[in-house]
Amino acid sequence: MADEPEDKKPDETETAPEQAEQAAPEAEETVMDAMMSSRGDGKDGYNIDAMLNVGLNIQIVLGRTRMPISQLLKLSRGSIIELDKKIGEPVDIVINDRLVARGDLVKLDEERVGVSLIEIVKDYVSEK
Repeated sequence: MADEPEDKKPDETETAPEQAEQAAPEAEETVMDAMMSSRGDGKDGYNIDAMLNVGLNIQIVLGRTRMPISQLLKLSRGSIIELDKKIGEPVDIVINDRLVARGDLVKLDEERVGVSLIEIVKDYVSEK
């Protein structure tokens, strides 16, 4: 069109198509994000880098039960132990004996399962 200048630039609020592909939606909060936000601005002496290679005991708890020792001693191959959770209920993710998150079991392949996180327990990250 003859009326428009050839060097017209898009409005600064517009996003060029190549930039739109690079813009990712804001990620959901991670366990690390929750821990860092509960610790303040990072100027209070916490050095998270020093802890990044520390090994942790992580357990995925399918359920729990209680039984007397006499019943425990009678268990053998093929015995069934009834748990307190129902099929489809979220499993607990426990780190160093503390509940940290909950998740759903997912099938990874024919031989392995994993856990899809659905909730990060806020009480865990707010305690000091």
